[in-house]
Amino acid sequence: MPRRGQPKVLAIVLAGGEGKRLMPLTADRAKPAVPFGGIHRLIDFALSNVVNSGYAKVVVLTQYKSHSLDRHVSQAWNLSSPLGHYVAAIPAQQRRGKSWYTGSADAIYQSLNAIIDERPDIVIVVGADHVYRMDFSAMVAQHLDTGAACTVAAIRQPIGMADQFGVMEVGEDGRRITAFREKPTDPRGLPDAPHEVYASMGNYVFSTDALMEAVTADASDEDSRHDMGGDIVPSFVRDGSAHAYDFADNHVPGSTDRDRGYWRDVGTLDSYFDAHLDLTSILPVFNLYNYDWPIHTHHGPYPPAKFVHADGERAGGATNSIVSPGVVVSGGHVHNSVLSPGVFVHSYSSVVDTVLLDGVDIGRHAQLERVIVDKGVRVPPRMRLGFDHEEDRARGLLVTESGITVVGKGHVFDES
Repeated sequence: MPRRGQPKVLAIVLAGGEGKRLMPLTADRAKPAVPFGGIHRLIDFALSNVVNSGYAKVVVLTQYKSHSLDRHVSQAWNLSSPLGHYVAAIPAQQRRGKSWYTGSADAIYQSLNAIIDERPDIVIVVGADHVYRMDFSAMVAQHLDTGAACTVAAIRQPIGMADQFGVMEVGEDGRRITAFREKPTDPRGLPDAPHEVYASMGNYVFSTDALMEAVTADASDEDSRHDMGGDIVPSFVRDGSAHAYDFADNHVPGSTDRDRGYWRDVGTLDSYFDAHLDLTSILPVFNLYNYDWPIHTHHGPYPPAKFVHADGERAGGATNSIVSPGVVVSGGHVHNSVLSPGVFVHSYSSVVDTVLLDGVDIGRHAQLERVIVDKGVRVPPRMRLGFDHEEDRARGLLVTESGITVVGKGHVFDES
């Protein structure tokens, strides 16, 4: 229950994304369910930020291949129901017609019953596929102070990168949004920093009645894409009731100068890979070891990780790496990599700059460099991946523009 005088808040997590640019990792799962950082799923970051901010009434709107996502939410996010706390996954239900969600705004429109039932004063709407820490209570406080109907979380980016984001232009006060432009090629810099722009983080705070009216009006607009960033926010900008919240003003307990303000959109395989390597340095740019603002999850009943053999070249070890529970490094070498639960690295193998998801088995003398391997794949003995991209493609593997080899879930290698 909110304290007396505090607003009643409902959080909505948009988790219906298909994630085409993350294929083949999304061939069998929704984008928010993609594993990240060893023991987590992408959705854990959004949910942890909301719950750590003190908001424990959360609905997760799902649609695309949501089985593993629904299962993870039910296992990892079972809050205290006697206190009225919950994280509830709500699939597309065709409540407003015989169609699935046609966009993020339509997802909220078709789920208005969740808002009506809860009767909140404020609705927080967040995406489910970014890696970051954020205290949403500070954003809610600004929203209430300004009297805005809509507040958009903004992260400062160099003006030269404006064509990669949805960009907000603001008035001289630095808050009121005067224009919301998608990937502009002629951006306008910020009043206090002409070399920077405000990029939308895909996180919003709304006054409840204003949100409900906006998505209802949008639903009847045949020209709309029914998108939160593309249609709903611009409608608030046009009537002067949208404000920006500067992410630089957000201070999370336990953060350091090194990792403060970190935000990564992992919408592509290259950004997904880079975000993993952000975790592995001695002083990581994103620190998973902040116990004052933990990233909650559920990773099953795995035993501790184990490293065995110390016989010359047959030495099991890992350096500058994240090693999850249930991992066995048996006489192989791991460097600058992320190993998820249940991974087994056999003797004389080498795993460098690589992300291994749950249950991957690396055969003896195998060598991997700059590779992502999805769940349950067995890499045969002596196989080399990530060294010869044409050879990798001939095996049916995807190689990204930056040269990351990706092995999809269920891939079976020809060992002949």
